[in-house]
This record gives sequence, C-alpha cells and structure tokens, in this order.
Amino acid sequence: MIFAEGEVSGTRLLIPAPSEIIWTLIFVLIFALVFMKFILPRLNAVLDERAEKIEGGLKKAEEVQQQVDELKSTQEQELAAARQEAAAIREKARQDGARIVEEAKAHAEAEAERVLATGRQQLSAERQTASAQLHSEVGSLASDLASKIVGESLADDERSRRVIDRFLDDLESSQPATR
Repeated sequence: MIFAEGEVSGTRLLIPAPSEIIWTLIFVLIFALVFMKFILPRLNAVLDERAEKIEGGLKKAEEVQQQVDELKSTQEQELAAARQEAAAIREKARQDGARIVEEAKAHAEAEAERVLATGRQQLSAERQTASAQLHSEVGSLASDLASKIVGESLADDERSRRVIDRFLDDLESSQPATR
C-alpha cells in the first residue's frame, strides 16, 4: 500500500490501491481458470469414482445381506425339518422297541407253553409207562401171593389175569379213599 503525502487517515489504510485490485483480480481469474480447467475435472473424477465405489459397496452389502438372510432362513427350515425328522425317528424307535418287546414276550410265552406242553406229555407218557410197569410187577407179585394164599398154583394165564385185574381194581378203588 502506498501512502499519499500527508494522508494517514484510517479509511485509506483499509482500501487497497486500484492497481493492486486489478492485479489481484487478474491473478484470481487465472487461478480460477486453471482450477476449473485442470484441477476441478480431476477432483470430480476422483469424487465420482469414490461415489461409484461406495454405491457398489452398498449394493454388494445389500446383496450379501440378502444372501445371508436367505441362507439363515434356509438353515432354520433345514434345522426345523431335521428336528421333526429326529422326533419321528425317536418315535419310530420307541414303537419298534415296544413291538420288539411284545414280540419277545409273545415268543417267550409261546416257548414256555411249548415247554410246558412237552413236559406234560412227557410226564403223562412216563406216568403211563410207570403205571404199566407197576401193573405188571404188582400183577406178578399178586399172582405169587395168591398162589401162596390159595395154596395152589395159578399157572393158568386166564385165571391169574382175572385175579390180578380184580386185585388191581380193588387197589385202585381203595386209593382215592385214602387220599
């Protein structure tokens, strides 16, 4: 700033000289043209590229979030299906176990009945065999005893058979009375 002779007032100090204003305007104009021609397009390109990256990232994030939601719902459905299947398998296993137990009980009861029936048949056969042997032995003892009592020989088969049968009949009829 150039001071005029003798003028040192406060207003002159704040207002620049007209030549300074012109040169400042020329410099600002050149700077603005260079800025708008070279710097601003590059700055806009960088900002546009960043905006595109941000938008692409947001779209990707939305897609990923949508995929995650779909996978989560699919996983929940599969988990529910697996739980239902596990419950069905457990129920089937319970039913199969109960059926196997019932079949084993029925088989054991049938086997027990078969063993009892076989035992009864065997016992009946042994009883009949023992009875026949006893009849034979008792008959021969009765015949010997009768021969000694009567004093004559009971060699006649028909007579000895009648005596033996009568003795055994008497013996059998007297047994239930004693029991």
